[in-house]
Amino acid sequence: MSTVVLIGAQWGDEGKGKVTDFLAEKADLVVRYQGGNNAGHTVVVGDREFKLHLIPSGILYPGKICIIGSGVVIDPEVLIKELESLQRRGINTENLRISQRAHVIFPYHRLLDQVEEGRKGENKIGTTCRGIGPAYMDKSARVGIRMVDLVDREVFAGLLERNMEGKNHLLTKVYDSDALDLNSVLGAYASYAETLKKYLADVSIIINDATKQGKNVLFEGAQGTLLDLDHGTYPYVTSSHPTAGAACLGAGIGPTRIDRVIGVAKAYTTRVGEGPFPTELNDDVGTFIQNRGGEFGTTTGRPRRCGWFDGVVGRYAVRINGLDYLAITKLDVLSGLEKVKICTSYRYRGELMEEFPASLRVLKECVPVYEELPGWQEDVSGARSLEDLPSAARKYLERIEEISGAPIALVGVGSRRSQTILTASLYA
Repeated sequence: MSTVVLIGAQWGDEGKGKVTDFLAEKADLVVRYQGGNNAGHTVVVGDREFKLHLIPSGILYPGKICIIGSGVVIDPEVLIKELESLQRRGINTENLRISQRAHVIFPYHRLLDQVEEGRKGENKIGTTCRGIGPAYMDKSARVGIRMVDLVDREVFAGLLERNMEGKNHLLTKVYDSDALDLNSVLGAYASYAETLKKYLADVSIIINDATKQGKNVLFEGAQGTLLDLDHGTYPYVTSSHPTAGAACLGAGIGPTRIDRVIGVAKAYTTRVGEGPFPTELNDDVGTFIQNRGGEFGTTTGRPRRCGWFDGVVGRYAVRINGLDYLAITKLDVLSGLEKVKICTSYRYRGELMEEFPASLRVLKECVPVYEELPGWQEDVSGARSLEDLPSAARKYLERIEEISGAPIALVGVGSRRSQTILTASLYA
């Protein structure tokens, strides 16, 4: 039996979808524990590409139980479209289970997200405007509506009327926006409830029973460590906790149930949206990485900012998440560069900084200190073992291990399942 938490070790978009898909082959349950449809995973199976936003990547394997945990906020319309898209492509979705306690995103959440982001002007966060933040705000304010409430017609009608009265007042009086029609929202969401109610369950029981029975459970996080509400580059963060500790909360299990934690990082670094990014490359190398790596958001299509691998971020992710292993993706993207660099520390006002700062003002002034290594020209996409890699690529991976402070258990050399080098056993 083994329970594994898989998290993003950078700013998200690290290729977790591929790693989850790879590890899901030997998992019995795959659990998504936080976030919403502001995140996306792209998974390539054979010649087919799947873009998933809410449903765990394990759905692509027949027979796997896939769970959306209570820490996720769910847009029912988006979830149903995702289910229908998978079903049209021959994917069986009957093994999906949705937490009764997961909170629901409504049209007023999306609208409030849009008007608030627009109001911030130059101080915008770079949100996807999918209503994620406002939904989590309602959850914390104890006025949110959960999936268990959505499928109870009498309870749902009363809660929605209460919420929409307050939200419409806010939209019209504060933001000078149009009010939403209660009956239209009520009708649409009553229809969503009918479609989704068969998937609802007390998922904490399912997950805990699976661990007692000695089954392999894989916990899948969205976004990345530096987008964590507590530990990320606040306020340029998401509204939930992508870090490993949130797996327990978002799934309904105790911390003693977790066996190991794996952090996914690209062989370089990317970031979407606003906020400081010390190793960002605004030059031809950055453009090369962006184009070669297809660095455009799964959810929004926005181009991702690209930079060298940041070892300071790597060390921080190892500490915050208690990482047992790193999984390095997209090593193949760096093929063809004469030199590659790793940031080993920052220089701030003449002082050397080894650790990631909490202050954004400080981070904005940090200058990366680089270690330069030889690049490699060979195409590594066919490598299936470390020995198949050029010596320069192996040395690069070794330095990432040494600088970050965690061993590498998996290396991705392409988007396909087969383009994976496994160097350690990740299930007990």
